[in-house]
Amino acid sequence: MNKVNRASKSILPHARKGPKFPPWPLICLLALQHLLVQVSFLCIFHFFFIATLPGKMLNGTPCWNELLACNLFACGIATAFQCGLGTRLPLVQAPSFEFLIPAMIQTQHVAPILQSNGNSTEAPDICAGPDCENSRNWDQLLHEVSGAVLISALVQVALGMSGACGWITHRCGPMVLAPSLSVIGLSAYRPAALLCSENWGVALLLVLLCVLLSQHLASCRLPICQWSQARRLTIKSGSPALHFFSILLPFSGIWLVCGILRPVPTSWDVLHPSTPHLTLTNSTLQSPWLKLPYPGAQGWPVLSTRAIGIGAAMGVTASVNSVGCYLLCSKSLWDPPPPQHLCNRGLCTEGLGTLLAAVLGSVSGTASSMPNACAGRLTQAPSCRAVWISALACVLLGLSPRLMGILTTIPLAIHGGVLCVTYSMAVGTGVSYFQYTDIDSGRNIFIVGFTMFMGLLVPKWLFAAPGSLATATGCVPVDLFLLSLLMVPAFITGFLSFFLENTVSGTLQERGLLNYSSARKPEARENSLQQCRNGSAQRNQLPLVLQKYPTPSWRKGFPFCFLCPLGDNKVEIVNTYPLEELRHSEEQTTDLLLKPETVVLESELELETVPRA
Repeated sequence: MNKVNRASKSILPHARKGPKFPPWPLICLLALQHLLVQVSFLCIFHFFFIATLPGKMLNGTPCWNELLACNLFACGIATAFQCGLGTRLPLVQAPSFEFLIPAMIQTQHVAPILQSNGNSTEAPDICAGPDCENSRNWDQLLHEVSGAVLISALVQVALGMSGACGWITHRCGPMVLAPSLSVIGLSAYRPAALLCSENWGVALLLVLLCVLLSQHLASCRLPICQWSQARRLTIKSGSPALHFFSILLPFSGIWLVCGILRPVPTSWDVLHPSTPHLTLTNSTLQSPWLKLPYPGAQGWPVLSTRAIGIGAAMGVTASVNSVGCYLLCSKSLWDPPPPQHLCNRGLCTEGLGTLLAAVLGSVSGTASSMPNACAGRLTQAPSCRAVWISALACVLLGLSPRLMGILTTIPLAIHGGVLCVTYSMAVGTGVSYFQYTDIDSGRNIFIVGFTMFMGLLVPKWLFAAPGSLATATGCVPVDLFLLSLLMVPAFITGFLSFFLENTVSGTLQERGLLNYSSARKPEARENSLQQCRNGSAQRNQLPLVLQKYPTPSWRKGFPFCFLCPLGDNKVEIVNTYPLEELRHSEEQTTDLLLKPETVVLESELELETVPRA
C-alpha cells in the first residue's frame, strides 16, 4: 500500500472530507471537550489570581462563582464574535497567562497600599460584612484590575484597526514562530507543576490516558450499529472516537471518580489558603440559580495611572498569544497562514470581547485560548460548529452561578494534567517549524538559542528580584508597563526573534522561506490541498452579513482597508520570486526587513491561476 492510500485512510481526512460535516452527536461531544478545557483554564486563572491576594482581603471577597460565571458569559459571546466576524477559525476565547501575569503584578503593587490605608492594626481580624474595610479594599482592587482590562481592550482594537497585527504576523517566518511557540508551551511548566503537585497520581493518570488514546489507540475505530428495514442490523466502522475525545474521556472519567471519592479528606490548603474559595462547599450553595450579567453589576472599571500601564502591557502580550493561536490553528487545518485583514479583524473582535468582560466586572480579558487550539491540534478534529455550540454552552452556563460552581469541583490535579497535555502540543508545533529552516546555520542556531534562553531567563530573574525594575524610570505607569512586558516569556522571545530574524542577514533557504512556501508534499497536495484551499478561501472572505456593508468604496478608507479583503480584481500576493533568482548562491544574502509574508514559487502560481473548467 503506497503512501497516498495510507494517508487517505488516516483519521485526518475523516474530519476534513469534502463539504461533509461530522454527525451532530460527534460535534456536540467535541463542543463539550472544548468547554471542559476552557472552564479548566478559567478556574486556573482565578486560582492563581486569588493566590496573590493577602489573606486578610479574602474575607471580603465576593462570591467567586459569580465572577467565574460573568467571565464565562463574556468568553461565550467573544467566541461567537470570533467565529462569525473575526478570523472565522475554530478558536475558543478564554483568559490567558498574558492577562494573568500583569494582573498579579498589579495586585502585588496595589494590595500593600490598600492595606496601609485601611488601618489594619485597629480593624478586626475577621470581617466579612459589606461595610468592613476589607470589602472596600477588595472592591477598589477588583475595579482597578477591570480598568486595566478595559485599557487592554482598547490596545487590542488599536493594533487591529491600524493594521499592525497583520503586518507583524505576515513577517513572522519559521524562525520567529519556532522559538515563540516553543517558549509559549515551555513557560507553562511552573503552573502545571504546581497544580499537579496537589495529587501527582491523578495528574499522571490523566496524562497517561491522554497519551494512550491519542497516540497508541489513534487508529482504533469504534463500530457503529445501524438498523434499517432493508438490511436489518448492520455494523459499520465508525470514526476514531478514542482519538477525537482523547481529552474528554480521561477528563470526565477521572472527575467522576474524584467526585465519588469526594468525602475522603483532601488537603486543599496545601497550595494556598485561598484554595477553598474555589470549592463547591464554600459558596456554591449561596449562589443564585439564575443571574443575568449586565454592565456595572460588579461595579464599573476604575482607570488609574497604574491601570493604564498594566493594561497596555496586557493588550500587547495578549496580542502575541493570539497571533500564535491564529497560526497554530491554521496549521491544524492544513491551511496557509491567514491573510493580514483576517488577523486584524480577529484582534479587533478579541478587543470587543475584552471590553465586554471589563464592563461586566471581570478580572481578565478574552483572547484566543492556546489550550483549546492545542487540543484541536492533538485530536486533529477542529470544527467550527463544535466551537459555536461551545460558545452557546458558555453563555447558558454564565447565566447560572450555581451551575458554574459545580465546575469548580474539578480537582486541581486535573487542571495540571490538562496543562501538561495541551501546552506540550504548542512546544511540538513550534519545533515542527524547524524543518523548513537550515538549522545547522550559525545564524539560526544563535537566534533560536538566544531568544529561547532570554525568554526563560528574564522572567525568572524578575520574579526573584521584582524590585529591579520597580523604580527604573521613576514613573510608576512606565515601570509597571516594562515590568509586565518583561515578565511574559512569550513577548520576550517573540520580540527578540522577530527583531533578529528581520535584521540579521541570511539567505532565503536559511530563513526557511523557500521550504515554508512548499510545505505540502506531492501526495498530500493531490488529496487534500485543494479542499483546504477552498475552505480557507471561504474563511478569508467577509461574513455574509457584512459583504454588503461596508460598501466597496468604504473599504478603501481607514480603518476598513485593514479589516476587509482586497477587491475582486486584486489578489493579496505573497512575494513571488523568479525561479532563477531563487537559485542564488549560499553567499548571497537577502535584504533586511523583507516585505513578503511567505515565498511562492512561480510554478505554483501558474497552477493556481489556471482557469477551472
